[in-house]
Parts: sequence; C-alpha cells; structure tokens
Amino acid sequence: MYVPAHFRMDDPAEVDSFLAAHPAGQLVTVGPDGTPDATLLPYLLDRSSDGEGGWRVLAHFARANDHWRRIADGASGLFVVTSANAYVSPSWYASKAEHGRVVPTWNYSAVHLRGAVRVHDDTDWLRELVTRLTDVHEAGRDPRWRVTDAPERYVEGQLRAIVGVELVVEQVEAKAKLSQNRSVEDRLGTIAGLEAESSSPPHDLATAIRAVTPEAG
Repeated sequence: MYVPAHFRMDDPAEVDSFLAAHPAGQLVTVGPDGTPDATLLPYLLDRSSDGEGGWRVLAHFARANDHWRRIADGASGLFVVTSANAYVSPSWYASKAEHGRVVPTWNYSAVHLRGAVRVHDDTDWLRELVTRLTDVHEAGRDPRWRVTDAPERYVEGQLRAIVGVELVVEQVEAKAKLSQNRSVEDRLGTIAGLEAESSSPPHDLATAIRAVTPEAG
C-alpha cells in the first residue's frame, strides 16, 4: 500500500484501536492457478502465544465457499480492513478561491495485514473462535445471546458447515488519508462539505477528519 509520510499511522495503539473499531475485513489470497480470491470475514485480532507480541487474524469461511480450498498451507495472504471513505470536492477548499490550483481526491483509512495463512478444519478450534466472536459482539446487549443457548446438536451441525482460517501477521501497513496535507482552512471546508452530504459514509469521514483537526473543535 502506498503510504505518504503525512498519512501514515505509526502508533501501534492507534492501529489496534482502528482494527477494534472495524471488526470485518477482506481476506485476499492467490490460488494455485494464479487467480486471486477475496472474502469479507468478521474476525478476531488475537495476540499470539509465541511470547513476541505478534498478531493473528482469526476468522472462518462457509464450508461451501471454495476460497478456503484454494489456500495452500502457509501461503501468503493479505487482510484488508477499511473505514468510511468518500469523494472530496475541491469546491470545499478555501484555497480554491485563493488560487484555483486544486483537484478532487478521495479520503479513506485502511490497514493491511500481511502474513502466512493456515486453514483450520477442526471443530474444537472453530467452537472456541465462534464463542469468542459471539461474546465480543454480544457484549453489552440485553438479552445477551450465547453459543450455549442453542441446542448442542444444532451447534455441532453449524460448526461442520464452516472452516477456520488464521493469518499470522508479519507486516502491518496503516494509512489514514484525512486531508492532513491540506491547510486548516481547507480541512474545515472539507468537514463542512462532507457533513452537508446526504449519506452516512461522508458524515463518518467528516468525524474522522475532525478528530485529527484540533481547530475543528
């Protein structure tokens, strides 16, 4: 991923927080015939037990999805996590009135996690994963659903219908393109323009730009 210096997310805590706030991503791998495969997966970001503080992406496929069958053990994979993104009009920039040397752009944030991928076709491994995933997403809900609320035979059948996948993170690339290269006046204009749009992604992007623009309050 191309990451200019002013858009780079260098703080591991910031990256960790971003990933926690966006609990689904695209797993991309290349099959034996050279054809790329991509599947959107809810995931857990887990600390490995190797004592070195590494990360593992844990997720699962539907068994009927051929993607998992095309992953060679230890093959390189890419997991892409993104947030709100939107078009930015140069008409929002204060600098347009000053000199006119402005063009459109697209703002977004993304984290790319690269590493070796392994498939897990093991019921116990899958049960632990879906239990943890459920606990994360049911936290704070009332009533709160748990895997054990369903009949055991039904759960066993559902577990046989999925296949686990693990990506051991070897490289992290993180980018937040939030108009940091523009003047404060241009950034304030961008926030106002995005907030005036009629859909929610621009509004969410405006919130992200506001967070890195102290002058926006």
